[in-house]
Amino acid sequence: MRHLLVQEGLTDVVEVDSAGTGAWHAGSPPDRRATQAARSRGIVLEGTARQVTEEDFESFDLLLCADADNVAALRAIAPPGAQDRIRLLRSFDPASDGDLDVPDPYYGGDRGFEDVLDQVEAACRGLLVHVRG
Repeated sequence: MRHLLVQEGLTDVVEVDSAGTGAWHAGSPPDRRATQAARSRGIVLEGTARQVTEEDFESFDLLLCADADNVAALRAIAPPGAQDRIRLLRSFDPASDGDLDVPDPYYGGDRGFEDVLDQVEAACRGLLVHVRG
């Protein structure tokens, strides 16, 4: 999403951050396979992993999840009134085939990271349309 925002000149309008529902990789950089797949497309992945905080529910208009398990985890800790801001990322992809979960490529081969990038990019393009209103 950051890459698209740079291309569209919207980095000063939309704030993007990333966090996980668990702390398994907190403090770690992006997976090297994801970084390599993104780099091959001219996309730079940066930052370090962190866990979702209570402040995230106050700071962001949308909390986007890769899969239904993460939606359930966020809804379990969401304060009152935040439920409607928790969405599946792929719900913004108009061409999604009904399965809105982004598969976890972590234990698979490199091709899985390419497939996930395809899905995430399509969803982010749809999200950009949504953001523009």
